[in-house]
Amino acid sequence: MPDDKTLRIVIVDQNPLRTAILRDGLREGGPVQVIVVDTFLDLEQRLRALDADIVLIDLENPNRDVLEQMISASGAETRPVAMFADASDAAMINAAIDAGVSAYVVDGLKKERVKNIVDLTVSRFNAFARLREELAAAQCQLADRKAIDQAKGLVMKSKTISEEQAYAMMRKVAINEGKRIAEIARSILTAAEFLR
Repeated sequence: MPDDKTLRIVIVDQNPLRTAILRDGLREGGPVQVIVVDTFLDLEQRLRALDADIVLIDLENPNRDVLEQMISASGAETRPVAMFADASDAAMINAAIDAGVSAYVVDGLKKERVKNIVDLTVSRFNAFARLREELAAAQCQLADRKAIDQAKGLVMKSKTISEEQAYAMMRKVAINEGKRIAEIARSILTAAEFLR
């Protein structure tokens, strides 16, 4: 855990003994603000209001419904989430990971391990966040390329010019208007759709 910032960690657990183990392990790891939520009622609203840096969820033998509710409530897409369970199977672990849980720990709740588990959770969350950003950027680039190719085709057909000439025309308009060529391409596609 970073030493320069006091982390706000929310523990979601109804068992005071497990909560104490987590709290002690967290405090030994460095400066943290630990908040315990001991009920699943209105969990999503509570977690949103608490605005945690990390969420630790401890469940006894979670089923899929409880798992989905916990993941949805904890905001696994926006913050690291570690889930502790007494027992599980491969399908449950895969469901948790697919839902965005950064770490799923089975039968491993020991005070000495808590800091390492939190560090791993944060590290995995950051790695997945980078992958999500890279995927979004790649998807955006692909969509831009597709729009540009479609617009080039329309310009080529309407002006009876080559692909290079169509691209050059679109590029010139983009430069003159201070826009990206993908924006010009989308404008051409919108106009063509409107004129059909």
